[in-house]
Amino acid sequence: MLYIIVYIVWAYLIFNVIFKIYVKFNTMSCKNKVCLVGKTVIVTGSNTGIGYETALECAKRGARVILGCRDHLKGTVAVQNIKTLTLNQNVVLKVLDLASLTSVKHFANDILRTEERLDILINNAGAILLGDQLTEDGLQLEMQINYFGPVLLTLMLLNLLKKSAPSRIINVSSVAAKYAKLDVKNLNGKPSYPITKLCNILFTQELAKKLNEFNISVFALHPGMIATDIMTRHLWPIVNSCVIPLSRFSIKTPEEGAQTTIYAATEPGIEYLTGGFFSECRHQEHYKTARDSQLARQLWDETMKLLNYTD
Repeated sequence: MLYIIVYIVWAYLIFNVIFKIYVKFNTMSCKNKVCLVGKTVIVTGSNTGIGYETALECAKRGARVILGCRDHLKGTVAVQNIKTLTLNQNVVLKVLDLASLTSVKHFANDILRTEERLDILINNAGAILLGDQLTEDGLQLEMQINYFGPVLLTLMLLNLLKKSAPSRIINVSSVAAKYAKLDVKNLNGKPSYPITKLCNILFTQELAKKLNEFNISVFALHPGMIATDIMTRHLWPIVNSCVIPLSRFSIKTPEEGAQTTIYAATEPGIEYLTGGFFSECRHQEHYKTARDSQLARQLWDETMKLLNYTD
């Protein structure tokens, strides 16, 4: 029995090493050095993981960076760390809980009241494995955090984005979207992370069409397999303590995972690709599940109904 366990452990370690080499050779980084001085950037879910690394890079480039975080204490620590590392003091925290539409509205109204411009909105925050729970708004929890909340936030900030054009909206999705089966008449059904990520992509496509005349580019992206807290937060302790630490050697770091987000937010000359999908700092063909413009339109209509939002 001991021999079998040792064999399995060694096989797992060897696989991780090989996979890490593969990831390293296929991981692209954002090469541009675009200056963001004078620009304002919002990054949601930015106290940790790729959101934090994205906010950090934007601050390095001189932007005014607004971290939208649910946890005030963790967000405050993240802001202080970014200020220390970049010497950019124009970094602020605003509390944002996407599981509450009231919080989303409060955050958006605060931005509209206090900010003169918004150049880049990065909808990065996400959640997974939350179970079958409903929010105070009567919406499925995972769906609201990953999709409904970011949609409402984006819609409420559109006028400021238009005023600041050329501007960009970045929606962080996932390769999981390719495995989703979406029923637009049952958006508030059983939790499904792939469905939430497919909705991000379809929303991106439809929004890009609506904003075509306003010089606002909208992109969706897959950041890659990232070693972050998003999946470990709700796993069994034995999995967190054994498997996850080993896996961190074989998948991307948060800094590596933030590269495509930074690329989509800053790369010059890609505006004509609005509505498009990116991975590894390259424009990619949409997943088969996301190549249905009629489905995108139906999703938009149903989303507006559930949010009680007038188009």
